[in-house]
Amino acid sequence: MTLKTPTPKQLFIGFSKIGISGFGGVLPWARRSLVEQEKWISAEEFNALLGICQIVPGPNIVNLAVCVGSRFAGVFGALAAVLGLMLGPSVIVILLGMLYEHYSYLPAVQGMLRGISAVGIGLIAATGFKMMRNEFSFPPMLLVVVLTVIAAGFFHLNLGWVVLIASPLATFLAWKKAKQT
Repeated sequence: MTLKTPTPKQLFIGFSKIGISGFGGVLPWARRSLVEQEKWISAEEFNALLGICQIVPGPNIVNLAVCVGSRFAGVFGALAAVLGLMLGPSVIVILLGMLYEHYSYLPAVQGMLRGISAVGIGLIAATGFKMMRNEFSFPPMLLVVVLTVIAAGFFHLNLGWVVLIASPLATFLAWKKAKQT
């Protein structure tokens, strides 16, 4: 797969589409856009960048925009990507907030919001499965997935503890995977 190199303008437009398309959670749209449609980064690189972006403070998708933007166009690329990501949704949220203030008591509005939350959960789950599919190329890495699910889901550990527990195994397996290729 040949990857493309976007300009700051293309980063702004691409991340604007991501921001507006994924209301309530843009990660599924970001992966689809960056990896499958625009082909700016590979699936493996998306997974690696997202892993880094989840560890550093701030919203994951904003961190991802900074990483992708700066990779291709430095500071201007990072600014373009973040501005593209945030501008449209900010305007939409302000307008929707004004509408919600006036109509939130209506049962139809309350039902619509419950339906939207179900869609968001489905999109996030689908993206997780797509990302996990890439890990099947090196099955031992699935141990990290199992360890993470147990630590977070069963023991209810917070992100910091999950990272501290899973990182040594993930680092070791990534090193083994890199040696094989």
